Order: sequence, then C-alpha cells, then structure tokens
Amino acid sequence: MAAMILLVPAMADARVGGGTNSGSRGSKTDQAPPPTQTAPAPKPVERSATPTQQAQAPKAAPAAGAKPGFFQRNPFLSGLMGGLVGAGLIGMLFGGGFGGFAGAAGMLGLLVQLALIGGLGYLAYRLFKGRGAAPAAPTPAYAGGVPRPAEAPMARTMIPGAGTGATAVAAPAGLAIAAEDFNTFEKMLADIQAAFSKGDLTKLRTMVTPEMLGYFSEQLSANASRGVENKVDAVKLEQGDLAESWSEGGIDYASVAMRFSMIDVTRRVADGSIVEGNAQVRTEATEVWTFLRSRGGSWILSAIQQA
Repeated sequence: MAAMILLVPAMADARVGGGTNSGSRGSKTDQAPPPTQTAPAPKPVERSATPTQQAQAPKAAPAAGAKPGFFQRNPFLSGLMGGLVGAGLIGMLFGGGFGGFAGAAGMLGLLVQLALIGGLGYLAYRLFKGRGAAPAAPTPAYAGGVPRPAEAPMARTMIPGAGTGATAVAAPAGLAIAAEDFNTFEKMLADIQAAFSKGDLTKLRTMVTPEMLGYFSEQLSANASRGVENKVDAVKLEQGDLAESWSEGGIDYASVAMRFSMIDVTRRVADGSIVEGNAQVRTEATEVWTFLRSRGGSWILSAIQQA
C-alpha cells in the first residue's frame, strides 16, 4: 500500500503562487481580507516585501493638564530636607545622636532639626494646597463630542461568470469597482496561470508587481531544478466576490475572493510523465487575489492569499 501511494500522482498546489500567502496589500498587508461568501476565512499574508508594522507600546506620558509635584517644582527645598534627614541618620549611625551631638547639645540639635523639618512640611502643605491643579475639562465620550455613526457594511457583488451580473460597487473608502474591473480580474486569473505554465516571465512582468514576479520566478526555478514543469489548463471561475477595495498614496487596491477550477498537473520534463495532479480530474482552489493600479493605469496582481 505504501508503494502504491508513492506511485499515485499527488494533488499538490503546483499552480501559480504554489498555494502560499505572499505579496503586499499596502497598509493592509498585516491584515487578513474581510470574509466573504466565497472565502469565509481568508488567511493573512505570510511572506511580503512590505515591512511588518508592529505596534510598539508607547511610553507612559503625563496626563494632559497634569502638573509636577511640589518637590519637582522646588528642588532646593527637597535637597535641603533630604540633607537634614541624611545628616541626622548618619549621626545616629556613628553614635553621635540624631544631630551629631551628645548630651544637651545633642538634644538641642534634635529639636532644631525637628522644627526645621516640621516647618518645611507645613510650607509644602500650604504651597501644594494653594497650587492645586484645576479640574480638567470633561472629555466627551466620542471624538469631537459627537457619537460616531456605525460604519456601513462592505458592499459586495458577484463577479461575472459566477452566475450573476455585476454592477459598480462602492467601498466605504469611496473606491468604486465597476463591472469591467471584475471582467479584468477574471481574465487576469486565466492569463496569469497560462503565462506561468509557459514559464513566460516577460508576459508575467506586465501583469504582476515586481515582488510577485520574484516569487513566481523562484517557483519556476525550483521546478527547473527538479526537472519538472507545471501546466494549468482550462481555468474557469466558479464564484467570486469583492472582499474590500480602497485607495492610498495614489494607488487603488481591490481584494477579490475567487473560487476557480482547473486542470493542474506537474509533468517530468524528460519524459512528460505526470508526477503531481491528474490530467483527467479538475481541481478547485479558493484564493483572495489583491490587485492594484495607479490612478488611470491598469490593474496588476500584488498578492495571493489562500482561503
């Protein structure tokens, strides 16, 4: 049985991207795309050229309107009191009494020091009471004193080819995704798979970001080292919908969940034998592809995430 298992072609993620979670989604790279009907549980990006934005705990800062304490505002008095108390303690340690004197003189010095300490304490109390911080103005429960309205749910639509028509969709950030954009995403799904199957990096360069081109190139190089090549044919979009779309820094982004079927096989270059997949059985995959475009430019692929 073990031998039979080894001889049966494996169903592997040999398609473009290799079933990984890689690429960049701008400021949302560290976040998993919102769930959709097509992809209820998309995974976050695991490999990206975008630096991870790790939130660092800010250092504790004084509250707004807070004033420094009395001894912070009067370092001379705090130093004087500390010196008197320190001198008394040193005198006691060396057997000279609290003030460093003996007998009646020691008692007199003790009384003088206690009087000074008491006077300084009373002075500190009066100053602190007279300079008490005014009560801070009440902070409104919401920024600006006005409750924030609940955010509208993300608008979504099915991609053409999934059995329903598509109309323009406006995301909360204001970026509208039109029907022709969905048609472009569906076409790019098939075109990128076809270019990858041919190992055509020149064609891929026109449809993906340099980062994604690097990942695809690594995958093709690994296949060449193994003496195999991946072939993906008859790609068909079964279902798809918009996860989110937004704009930042003059760049538009759209993350689209897509469930698609295909013939995905990996053949040995030497003799054409299948080492992974099945040429007679269609396989399915569900992924979230993120596309980006410059204002007025064309969409290109910037990330692939599994779902």
